[in-house]
Amino acid sequence: MARWEPGAKVRLVDAAVDLFLEQGYENTSVAEIAERAGLAKSSFFRHFPDKREVLLAGQDMLSQLLADGIAAAPPEATPMEAVAAGVAACAEVFVSERRAFAVKLRSVVAGNPELQEREALKRARFTEAMTNALRQRGVDAPLATVAAELGALAFRLSWERWTDAPDDQSFEQIARATVAELQAASVSLR
Repeated sequence: MARWEPGAKVRLVDAAVDLFLEQGYENTSVAEIAERAGLAKSSFFRHFPDKREVLLAGQDMLSQLLADGIAAAPPEATPMEAVAAGVAACAEVFVSERRAFAVKLRSVVAGNPELQEREALKRARFTEAMTNALRQRGVDAPLATVAAELGALAFRLSWERWTDAPDDQSFEQIARATVAELQAASVSLR
C-alpha cells in the first residue's frame, strides 16, 4: 500500500462515499475505506476519528469561508448582503469538477438518518460561524442570529440546487439568487 502519497484525506473521503453508495453506510468498515483509498487502516485514523467524520471533512474550511466572506463584505453591506457574500465565498470549494462527488454525497446523506443528524449539526456550526462574523461587523444579536439562520438555509438550498444544476451554473450564481429569494420571502412575512 502507498502509505505516504499526497491527497490521502481526499482519497479517503472519495473512497468512503463510493463505498457508502455501493454497500451502504452501516455495511462499510474503516478498513474497507482505507483499502479502497490505497492506504493502511492506521492512515484513516490519522485523518478521521470514525467513519461518520469522513463526511464532515470540509466543515471547518466551509465555516471559515462563510465567516471570511462576511468579513470581506463592504462596510455598508446590510446583514443579508454580508451573508450573501459569505455563502457565495463557498464557490471556491464547489467547483464543477466536484459536482459529481457532491451528488453522491447528497445521496449518501439522504439515505441515512444518522448522517442527516450529523448534517444538521454541521449546519448549526455554519450558523454559529456566520452569527459570530456578523456580530464582529457590529450587527446586533437578534438580527445577526436571524440573518445567520437564513444564511444556513441559503447555504443548504444553494448546495442542493447546485448538485441538480447544469454545469454552466456556478455555485456563486445559485447562492446569490437563493439568498435574494429567501430575503424576499422573509419580507413577505410581515
